Amino acid sequence: MASGFFAILDDIAALMDDVSVAAKIATRKTAGILGDDLAVNAEKATGFVSSRELPVLWSITKGSLLNKLIIVPIALILNVVFPVAITYILILGGFYLAYEGVEKIVEYLFHRSDPAHEGASATHESSTAVQPHQPEAEQDGNAAEKAKVKSAVVTDFILSVEIVIIALGTVVEESLMLQIITVSIVALLATVGVYGIVAIIVRMDDTGYKLIKRSNDKGFLGSLGHILVKSLPVIIRVLSVVGTLALILVSGGIFVHNIEFFHHLLPNIPSIIKECLIGFIAGLIVVAVVTGGKKVVSLVKG
Repeated sequence: MASGFFAILDDIAALMDDVSVAAKIATRKTAGILGDDLAVNAEKATGFVSSRELPVLWSITKGSLLNKLIIVPIALILNVVFPVAITYILILGGFYLAYEGVEKIVEYLFHRSDPAHEGASATHESSTAVQPHQPEAEQDGNAAEKAKVKSAVVTDFILSVEIVIIALGTVVEESLMLQIITVSIVALLATVGVYGIVAIIVRMDDTGYKLIKRSNDKGFLGSLGHILVKSLPVIIRVLSVVGTLALILVSGGIFVHNIEFFHHLLPNIPSIIKECLIGFIAGLIVVAVVTGGKKVVSLVKG
């Protein structure tokens, strides 16, 4: 009986060793997409007053965990019963990411000087416009916050699909138990790691102010506080640009790696340029279709 018990422990230890190795490989292979995920979600989690930053980030994190709880079992089941469906899901997600990235560029280039757009953008992007004694402004701010959280969670869903699929691809030949444990670990690390770093970024300025106050704006702590406060706007602007490019690049990578034609297209061009170009063109097409569809709908209603 004792020997049977120790045999079980030995099997568990061997499984954990296999999981450890597989998780390291899967994490390494998903490092690029995790970096893109960080850039995209850090950009989406900013633009709120200080008191709302962590609650908003927590809402996005809960949505991300729910995404993983949905994606992981579905991916494992599809991998067994209908593996080709995973490819189609990835491609559809790629079109969505391309649309999000290119739409931001189009808005920046062609709509930022539009007064009506600027007003809407100010309401949508920053809750600092919300006044405590203006119920309508508060409702607009709450609606904008919910819309941004929803957008972040949807984008996280698409990126999570790719993270889970890449992680699953590293253990596709292994046992089902090893697949389940490895993919679950990578999915959990992706959420905790990405949103933990995002939380640190969005609280940089508050940390800086506290250091300045505690040190009476003197010495090393005071200087560090000023650096943190001044660095946050720069980091946010950089992440906004990087996040937009990441959306396009990730979408292009999905097309290149899952569509044979694009995989062999322009072989002499560096892959990062090819993926960015294909993602941008795909985004332009979707933006054109969506814009045309909206105009048709408005004409029909009018």
